[in-house]
Amino acid sequence: MTERYQNPIIGNEINLRLFTYNSNSLRDVVSVEQVEIYFLDPYNITDDNIDGRRLVETISGSAVTVENTGTHLITITAETAKYTIGKYVDIWTINLEEDEPSQTIENSFEIYPDLWYTAPTPIVFDFDFHFQPNKLRKGSKQYLIIEIVPNVPRASDLERYYQNLAIVSDLKITIEQECGNCLPAERDLRIAVDEESVDYREKRYGYYQLDTEDLSCGMYMVTFKLLFGGNTYISDRMPFQIYD
Repeated sequence: MTERYQNPIIGNEINLRLFTYNSNSLRDVVSVEQVEIYFLDPYNITDDNIDGRRLVETISGSAVTVENTGTHLITITAETAKYTIGKYVDIWTINLEEDEPSQTIENSFEIYPDLWYTAPTPIVFDFDFHFQPNKLRKGSKQYLIIEIVPNVPRASDLERYYQNLAIVSDLKITIEQECGNCLPAERDLRIAVDEESVDYREKRYGYYQLDTEDLSCGMYMVTFKLLFGGNTYISDRMPFQIYD
């Protein structure tokens, strides 16, 4: 599966999500009527169609999955019979409330060419990892923002290539309690998050929602693992605090 901002290519299954909020809280809409996928065809531009929209497919609202409260998901298959390289918009027709007119919400994504790169040496450079925030008050529930930075010569084709690797690679997170009251002696019992996938991706960034409600106060160590092309990149152990 590839996320919409993870440089999908032809043949990928692409996750398209819509998050809906009411008064700053995630909330389900009454219904999703349909999702229309349009290709922005440069050869289809007219005075009445200034961005060249051409309908690719219409997906029934019954095919939309509610992953969690306020998180709606469809998965499309970018098969060659329908899709080509280029820019797209996905238009969601939704009903926010009973007995109110439907509304349309427009999002965008792009399908890229295959990522090819040739060099006289294998993939030998590394990645740096940064995240924020590095402390949360107990009871908080929010996203950790993870940035993947290629450690390669700047302003080069190689840097751009490694940035693309960061976008398409699988990213996992592990959180282990380091110190605190009643710290378990067994490492397995100190693991709060064990190599969970970071599914929400936007270019070089990943977003992982951490709920601290059931976690003890104390210091934790966070590590990230990036998997690509037969290589495994593991970050340093970085401190993270949950406080009362």
